[in-house]
Amino acid sequence: MHRKLFIVAMMCMALILIKTEIKACTNYMVTKGASVDGSVMVTYAADSHIRYGELYWRPAGRWPEGSMVTLYDRGTAKPLGQIPQAPETYQVIGFMNEHQVAIGETTFDGRKELLDTTGIVDYGSLMFLALQRSKTAREAIRVISELVDTYGYASTGESFSIGDANEVWYMEIIGKGVELRTDKKTKITANANKGAVWVALKVPDGYISAHANAARITSFPLSDGIRSITNKEFDKLNNPDVEVIYAHDAITFARSKGYFEGTDEKFSFSDAYAPLDFGAARFCDLRVWAMFNEVSSDMAKYWDYATGEITKDRIPLFIKPDRKISARDLMQFKRNYLQGTALDMSQDAGAGPFGLPYRWRPLTWEYDGKTYVNERTTVTQQTGFSFVAQMRNWLPDPIGGVFWMGVDDAGSTVYVPFYCGINRVPESFAEGNGDMLRYSDNAAFWVFNRVAHFVYLFYDRVMPDVRNLQDKLEEKYAAYQTAVDAGALHLYKTDPELARNFLTDYSCNTADQTVKEWKELGEYLLVKFLDGNVKQTENGEFLRNPWGYPQSPGFPGYPESWKKRVVEDTGTKLLQK
Repeated sequence: MHRKLFIVAMMCMALILIKTEIKACTNYMVTKGASVDGSVMVTYAADSHIRYGELYWRPAGRWPEGSMVTLYDRGTAKPLGQIPQAPETYQVIGFMNEHQVAIGETTFDGRKELLDTTGIVDYGSLMFLALQRSKTAREAIRVISELVDTYGYASTGESFSIGDANEVWYMEIIGKGVELRTDKKTKITANANKGAVWVALKVPDGYISAHANAARITSFPLSDGIRSITNKEFDKLNNPDVEVIYAHDAITFARSKGYFEGTDEKFSFSDAYAPLDFGAARFCDLRVWAMFNEVSSDMAKYWDYATGEITKDRIPLFIKPDRKISARDLMQFKRNYLQGTALDMSQDAGAGPFGLPYRWRPLTWEYDGKTYVNERTTVTQQTGFSFVAQMRNWLPDPIGGVFWMGVDDAGSTVYVPFYCGINRVPESFAEGNGDMLRYSDNAAFWVFNRVAHFVYLFYDRVMPDVRNLQDKLEEKYAAYQTAVDAGALHLYKTDPELARNFLTDYSCNTADQTVKEWKELGEYLLVKFLDGNVKQTENGEFLRNPWGYPQSPGFPGYPESWKKRVVEDTGTKLLQK
């Protein structure tokens, strides 16, 4: 009885803690046939009020028998337990490993009663462990399934984007709650529902997909369900003809809980485990709609659903884009604030006088007895880091995988290329260089945050300067890529380690130079826009009079739309007489 009360208490505490991470993160998936150069691409935005932007790096290793690895909760850093280490682990940089496997995630929560407070492998551990133990996306699915079956799943509903150099998969997973049973012989009490239910679908070649904190898998082909991913069953998963695989009890468990009553063919994973509501559409799938709308002329018919009319047709899980997509495209899509739509965040009163396309939390607010929303757009100020993982099967793995990473707000960041074969990371992006409560002058996260907070003050004035340098750097890195690839490949043919050193120097130097230029941009912006004035410039230089004194700055004032709102609000109080 005491054990059961403890479990209930822990479940309540866990539900409180996970609130710090809800309604965050946006992922895109692009197949070879949908990209401009045959790359597979996965993107991820780690949106959180407490997530620090730094570049994780784990070297490859071989581990003696008996080695253990400690698992920590991704949202709180609380230790969850230990599991045996794999005999061999692969190098991981960010969320991409040395074999060009990349993983992103978004949390959809789902039914709260399905949280397993006895499990010790949370979604963050699943990502890192799968990357350290997998050479393909399919193998990563196997690792995830085995881990939750063996040790229990410690998070709420989760969606994963899992890609390699050849294909990309979309996976949704949720726990099965807690049902304690005591073995009569051993007297050991354990969770009879340990594990998770899940579905993984391969994105068809030539198509794209996206997810943003709402479960999106509805019905799916039923021929490839598995009981467990044993070596024999993994042969099925490794068969290139298999494009869907799911936990054997995904349907029967839902039926046993009363979540579903129809025939198997009508089963919908998201309807059973994460039923739609207004927030799932407006706060989540609207971001999917925004990305699809960038590359498809067929999205207007889903607008009503995406803005909260959940009785309307849902957005397709996969679409075939009207054009091929590049890594640079995906970087721009990460900066979407519904511009060009009726919900353009820069156009209503909430944008203030300077067209700010951000709103400060909370996500909903009340006035006069009614509840209103702040739009949850793709670009958001509380991003720790985001990335575009680019995987290319025509190049050796150390060269083929490029982890384009930006820290802080995607709208005012620069995506820096880090090749997956590098053997160190630059100090400016390294773990431990500052944290969310400790400022570091040479940490990329803090350098980009200083500029971002200046942007928030005078958005429409400051952003042209920010975008100018942002575009200049990202376009330069994209242009360099072909030459860097060629140079690395030339070295790789005779000395793979020398090629890795070359890529390491390029990635680290590029990162450090980016941080240097962004710090200089911040200094320039402070001088130019000091006290709300605008200094006169020419070709990026501040103008002085013939005697060396600053030329008089401009006083832009406020736009007509803002003046109108002020007059309507104040009447004649401010009228000059």
